[in-house]
Amino acid sequence: MTVENTKDKKPRGIDKPATESAKSSSDNQSLVKDIVVIFVFYIIFSIFGWTSFHIPSGSMEPTLEVGDRIFVSKLSYGYNRYSVFFDPSFIPEERLFADTPKRGDVAVFTLPKRGYEDFIKRVIGLPGDRIQMIDGRLYINNVLVERTLVREVPYTDYRGGEQRVKEYDETLPNGVVHRIYERSDNTRWDTAGPYVVPPGHYFMMGDNRDGSSDSRDLSDIGYVPEAYFVGQADITTFSLYNCDQGKDIFCPLGVPLGRFFNSIE
Repeated sequence: MTVENTKDKKPRGIDKPATESAKSSSDNQSLVKDIVVIFVFYIIFSIFGWTSFHIPSGSMEPTLEVGDRIFVSKLSYGYNRYSVFFDPSFIPEERLFADTPKRGDVAVFTLPKRGYEDFIKRVIGLPGDRIQMIDGRLYINNVLVERTLVREVPYTDYRGGEQRVKEYDETLPNGVVHRIYERSDNTRWDTAGPYVVPPGHYFMMGDNRDGSSDSRDLSDIGYVPEAYFVGQADITTFSLYNCDQGKDIFCPLGVPLGRFFNSIE
């Protein structure tokens, strides 16, 4: 007959709390690792791939509506300090894998003189171009840019103001066709210039011609150096557009599905 010595034997289950504590600690460590990996991936993706922006104003209507969320490609123009969202001064302005912006691109750029605020406009003038506005019509290198009336659009803007604009198809010299809004051909910047774009700079304009602060105002945005470009706008991902504005946008049950996953041209 064998007698079991129970004097020093721990009761069953005595180690269970310690085991559960170790498992909980391991789970917490795994969660922290996952969060760090996701954060690092997001940083790399945002710097070298695409980053997201939202549209806060109507300066690019009708191409981009207030509330649109967009992806901007950092690959389009190469990388420099402005490719990083906090604009680190230790990274030079000279671009790596640089490619030049093209006329008609919808591009995001930053302005150090405006506190590194980001803007989105369309590339209208290239280095050396002569740009002029005469009675609401755009001239590039002394040649009138063609526009074709599409329709008149009455709508309520994002500030609640009633607007009535003419929507045109505008054809740039390189064949890029895009939509613009014009309330009138006699507003402040409808006759301006001529402007001669300096080397290494670009002339940027909003598609909402009477509702955009852009390169026409040399005391504000003015000519944009190539170094300040962040990337090219590629696609709308989703939108918080207010369907009550009354535009012809597909909005079932008040959801602006017509603004989801649209290529930006």
